[in-house]
Amino acid sequence: MDKMRLGRTGIMASRSGFGAIPIQRIGAAESTALLRKAREGGINFFDTARGYTDSEEKIGLALSDLRKELFLATKTPAQDGVALVADLELSLKSLRTDYIDVYQLHNPAFVPKPGDGTGLYEALAEAKRAGKVRFLGITNHSLAVAREALESGLYDTLQFPFSSLSSAEDLELAREAREKDVGFIAMKALSGGLITNAASAFAFIRSHEGVLPIWGIEREAQLDEFLALEASPPVLDDAMRVLIERDRAELSGSFCRGCGYCLPCPAGIEISMAARMTYLMRRSRFELFVTPEWRAKMELIEKCTGCGGCRKKCPYGLDTPALLKTQLAGYRELAR
Repeated sequence: MDKMRLGRTGIMASRSGFGAIPIQRIGAAESTALLRKAREGGINFFDTARGYTDSEEKIGLALSDLRKELFLATKTPAQDGVALVADLELSLKSLRTDYIDVYQLHNPAFVPKPGDGTGLYEALAEAKRAGKVRFLGITNHSLAVAREALESGLYDTLQFPFSSLSSAEDLELAREAREKDVGFIAMKALSGGLITNAASAFAFIRSHEGVLPIWGIEREAQLDEFLALEASPPVLDDAMRVLIERDRAELSGSFCRGCGYCLPCPAGIEISMAARMTYLMRRSRFELFVTPEWRAKMELIEKCTGCGGCRKKCPYGLDTPALLKTQLAGYRELAR
């Protein structure tokens, strides 16, 4: 598999990375087989997080004997240095390793810097000095925070949503990262499942130099598709551009990316799915979402108290309560 240099880290990563959020949903034996096949297929960059339940443990179980052949990236949601140190020790234990290649702050609301009073950056720097961390990274969904992190010069990598639906400002961010030699890791490369043509998504990202996508992979068929695309990379042609423009037209404006930072909802609403339900129904397997279980989940929207917590926490500034009501109306119409 072709490799790319991940900015100033010097890491030579496979052009496709493995995003390990989805392996939370499968068993240990299945995830082990999937992760081993990914490595055998040439993928050498695996991204996870302390907050992804047992994802780290599954990676450690599957790949610890191949540690020297791969690069591990994980994340901490810690709000202070003490919590970061504790998280780091747990991640090292779970991943069955004595060092992490890229240790990332997980979607902080601000850019941690030396002397800011949180101790976060100092703890990161100490972990690097101790050899427990090789490079420092930060992830975010806020363009303003991501841009500030890039301008600070403090971080070796930046992880940010990047796909064929990305805005001009997002594309510019990736270009600036390349100019500053900061590794750019693309999350949400399929926009949380709303982009259903993997080939066009793959070709779009491949057309942007220095961008490393971490494809969220849960099933062997998904892995096989990306390995096939790597074996014979598609070129971004006119037909794909038409498809991308059609997606942009349908999904432009206030659509939910499914990041989940609005959760938990006090009314029990699965906002990250419910707020984009009609898109999912039209763009994937309709029958998955018209079950009695999903009908009941969607009707929970009627129990929304209007507390506004989801609106305040949305990194994209969406009016989530209003979006949920619109999606419920659309769902009822489609599911009749």
